[in-house]
Amino acid sequence: MKKNSDLAIGNVVGSNIFNIFFILGISTSIAPITMMPGSNLEIGINVFASLLLLLFVARKKNLQRWQGAIMIGVYGIYLIKLLNS
Repeated sequence: MKKNSDLAIGNVVGSNIFNIFFILGISTSIAPITMMPGSNLEIGINVFASLLLLLFVARKKNLQRWQGAIMIGVYGIYLIKLLNS
């Protein structure tokens, strides 16, 4: 509402980076984590969504509603795939 989209995108991306590197790093320092073959889907979706966000933001430095709809659609497809597994 206040046109602070940079702040919102920075929070989302920063939170993902923190969770992946810091939390996962601390967890694996305490006890090793084994990768299950089924988790490749989650990693692939995470990488795809990050690249899609980078592609959308790199051009105009903001997200349009249709781009948000695409992101929600990708999330919906992921949920359907996850529930059918």
